[in-house]
Amino acid sequence: MARLSVINTICRGLSSFPGKVSRGQGPSQYPPLSDQLFNSTPQSGSFRLGDSTFYSLIRHYAHTADFASLDNVLCRMKLQNRVFIEKCFLVIFKAYGRAHLPDKAVDLFHRMSHDFHCIPTVKSFNSVLNVIIREGFYHRALDFYNRSVNAKNTNISPNVLTFNLLLKALCKLGWVDRAVEVFREMPLRKCPPDVYTYCTLMDGLCKEDRIDEAVSLLDEMQTEGCFPSPVIFNVLINGLCKKGDLVRAAKLVDNMFLKGCCPNQVTYNTLIHGLCMKGKLDKAVSLLDRMVSSNCIPNDVTYGTIINGLVKLGRAEDAVKLMTAVQERGYGVNEYVYSALISGLFKGGKSEDARKLWTQMMEKGCKPNTVVYSALIDGLCREGKPNEAEEVLSEMIDKGCTPNAYTYSSLMKGFFKAGNSHKAVQLWKDMAEHECIHNKVYYSILIHGLCEVGNLSKAMMVWREMLEKGCKPDAVAYSSVIQGLCNAGSIEEALKLFHEMLCLETESQPDVVTYNILFNALCNQNSISHAIDLLNGMLDRACDPDIATCNIFLRTLREKLDPPQDGREFLDELVIRLLNRQRVFGASRIVQVMLQNFLPPKASTWERVVQELCKPQKVQAAIDKCWRNLDS
Repeated sequence: MARLSVINTICRGLSSFPGKVSRGQGPSQYPPLSDQLFNSTPQSGSFRLGDSTFYSLIRHYAHTADFASLDNVLCRMKLQNRVFIEKCFLVIFKAYGRAHLPDKAVDLFHRMSHDFHCIPTVKSFNSVLNVIIREGFYHRALDFYNRSVNAKNTNISPNVLTFNLLLKALCKLGWVDRAVEVFREMPLRKCPPDVYTYCTLMDGLCKEDRIDEAVSLLDEMQTEGCFPSPVIFNVLINGLCKKGDLVRAAKLVDNMFLKGCCPNQVTYNTLIHGLCMKGKLDKAVSLLDRMVSSNCIPNDVTYGTIINGLVKLGRAEDAVKLMTAVQERGYGVNEYVYSALISGLFKGGKSEDARKLWTQMMEKGCKPNTVVYSALIDGLCREGKPNEAEEVLSEMIDKGCTPNAYTYSSLMKGFFKAGNSHKAVQLWKDMAEHECIHNKVYYSILIHGLCEVGNLSKAMMVWREMLEKGCKPDAVAYSSVIQGLCNAGSIEEALKLFHEMLCLETESQPDVVTYNILFNALCNQNSISHAIDLLNGMLDRACDPDIATCNIFLRTLREKLDPPQDGREFLDELVIRLLNRQRVFGASRIVQVMLQNFLPPKASTWERVVQELCKPQKVQAAIDKCWRNLDS
């Protein structure tokens, strides 16, 4: 299949627009008048301080976040029996919000009536509620709502903005069902939902993977006479793209045009990102062409997404060429793009190019962050140079860049891979000095590495420490210890640990790797019936055999049985059992192993596999998988 000339296509898009233009400076801001003028005015002839004067002072102090002077003004107004109006408090609430002081805002709200004889309305209430929510205190926001709205003798009647804020808090907490109930109550409270209401609820539903409900709201809002904005469509398109439903996402874009609602940068960037995540780079570039032809200017995010998409397809060199073309047109490239490129070049065996790119990044004044440093460290470790990677780690720390789990785990794996387990253990100990908490990722890597080099006793010490600190092992850690025990001939202990896994949470459940370790150990000890029982349990737990599983049993049937068997009947039966469970791809994978070993399945089995694969709803999935295999 001819490869798409991505670089040329995108460069045509770049040439359609001039280079980036720096933003002009806005009008100069004159400093506010000093309050000394106001303090001196009682001696200035017949002039007398008015309420507007105090309001100007309040605005000035609120803008400068001078809350001490602000309190003095309020006290002075109170002493002079001034009339407090709500707009003064609204200015102060906004100032508290900018200063991240929700407690101050709540306290002042409750004092408005008693201390200043100003009855708060829904405007003040909404302002304070917004301050609380913007700080992420969603539980407190709901409590504030219930105490204020449902209180006796309250003057607060919720409006649409109130409900929008309430829905936002509920959705942020994941209480989407409650949010739907509030949404349905709004018309009964004479507050019909507006476009922001629908947008908030749709976003909450999408985040809970309830896409169909979110999409159904689109029709409902139009029926109610509320016309969707680009933001509404973007929320739904983003939800569908994350789910991988690009067909429906594309239909929504068509729907946008029909409604006279033009897609914007966010729309196109979301779709391009979704296509790149699915490996459909050619369609992503076609969409970029459509974006340009619609006079929608691509931005840094657009090109960064396509560059990252090229890297994921193993085309890091093409991605570097595109980055160069993008930079020549004046577009910036951030640290995350550099990280993807450096990582991609190392994985593709282009270590020199990766190093050159690192140097280029530094020369262009792009300061590396944790992500870029980690990509370089991981690449050097993949290249078998953990000592050089450790030097990069030291530089990273010296420059005030904090290593993360990926940084340390890459370096630990690098030392284990190089056969330097002592250095990996020492790195584990050094992590505490940099206030890096040992989590299950680190424990898993350390346990796996120690078991790989045959140091089971030390691995078990780390295992016990992990359990004592309340850190739950994952499937990798369990599998590593089981492997170590099997290698040491302690299969009974390994099986005890395996049965322990079966009682744990999903992330600690045995996977096909765990099963293969036990299959191999049992078959080597001629416990073939036990291995078959374990295989039956594996199938019952919806875990499909892989190529390694098949090869273990093929070798056992040929070498351990008398007379030996070729394994054809065994694998054929396994295919049927998987088909009966509607696990078609697992069955087709075993057929692939049979064909590679010149063990053709029975005609009836072959017919069933073909029929299942050719069902209309599965054809596209099979075709997509073939294309992915060809691209790789």
